[in-house]
Amino acid sequence: MKRRPYITLLLLPLVCSLSSTHAAAQERVEVTIQENGIPHEEFIDLPTSMTYPLDSLLVDWKAKNYIDLGKECSTSPENPLFSDSVYIDRLQRMPTVMEMPYNEIVRKFIDQYTGRLRNQVAFMLSACNFYMPIFEEALDAYNLPLELRYLPIIESALNPSAVSRAGAVGLWQFMLHTGKLYGLQSNSLVDERRDPIKATWAAARYLKEMYDIYQDWNLVIAAYNCGPGNINKAIRRAGGKSDYWAIYNYLPRETRGYVPAFIAANYVMTYYCKHNICPMETNIPLATDTVMVSRNLHFQQIADLCDLPIEEIKSLNPQYKRQIIPGESGPQTLRLPLNTISTFIDKQDTIYNHRSAELFKNRRTVAAGGNNSRGKTAIAGSGELPYHKIRSGENLGSIARKYGVSVSNLKKWNGLRNNNITAGKRLKIYR
Repeated sequence: MKRRPYITLLLLPLVCSLSSTHAAAQERVEVTIQENGIPHEEFIDLPTSMTYPLDSLLVDWKAKNYIDLGKECSTSPENPLFSDSVYIDRLQRMPTVMEMPYNEIVRKFIDQYTGRLRNQVAFMLSACNFYMPIFEEALDAYNLPLELRYLPIIESALNPSAVSRAGAVGLWQFMLHTGKLYGLQSNSLVDERRDPIKATWAAARYLKEMYDIYQDWNLVIAAYNCGPGNINKAIRRAGGKSDYWAIYNYLPRETRGYVPAFIAANYVMTYYCKHNICPMETNIPLATDTVMVSRNLHFQQIADLCDLPIEEIKSLNPQYKRQIIPGESGPQTLRLPLNTISTFIDKQDTIYNHRSAELFKNRRTVAAGGNNSRGKTAIAGSGELPYHKIRSGENLGSIARKYGVSVSNLKKWNGLRNNNITAGKRLKIYR
């Protein structure tokens, strides 16, 4: 893609100067915009990720255990200053497909990352070791520019537990409705927006679909921030112009800083050494693998019998909100260290039964009024689930014999009119 020359950007009616506000957390910057030759001042919001203090980024188990804050590195508190021509040259030399233009707004966001946010950048450079392989695999599969791997820096500062004021969640900051549109399950127990792998593949698909619509990467990442509806509205207000910088004045405040922040993030992740920033030391964790879970499982059961810290299980499986994997509602993925997978498989029956009555109290079968109508008997507080999952080759007779009940009761309990049953369905069993 051909880059616009620097002088073209200066001639656009958006040339402005930014100065940081002194409000707590510096959540906005003041902008003086030349619009139709008339300057006026306004505020634009910083991306939320640029307001996270370093302490909030270090609460994740991975960060606490694999990023070594004690080791010396060459990070200096001093940030060298460079001329505009140096920034222009460096941006032009970056091997990118996406346009990386330069103007005063971009410069101010670079100053934010290389100045006030130096320690956060050092953290994110280390966290890249965890997440970049995941991002790059999905982007490559969809044939998308690899520069997009730095989009979660703007979205979440690589904080997998990030939750925005608007309710966006995870590394890629999906809203609930958008996440569901792209196949991310959300309920009381599971929120796959927090799953780094599933959310990354959903984000890649979303970005590809947005590019098919706009054919302009600046508009795509702006749409990622504020939604395609706001982009379409800004294009209409700009008289049909479909260029980010041309519709800049018609965008929401945070989106006005979003593309410049994305360009600045790509710059600082490429040229951090030039600004005396050093990545925090990272000890890459052991390899992990997944196993499918088809029964309800609690993290505490795994921790007890696999000798694994529960915080590590939570970090590897952030999509489970209450430490419960609801496998009986459908197959679920459990990620564990590679050397723990075989232990889990060998002991899985014991693990599923371990402390189940204690940990799944809300799953118990209770008898109301002492007796159950229609000849059913329930065991109060037993922790057993009153149903059987039908396997291929089973029939009502074999299931009835297994549980010591009659075929007629099986049919009555489950509202069956005949003996036909289907593998994968569930039958209520009252014992």
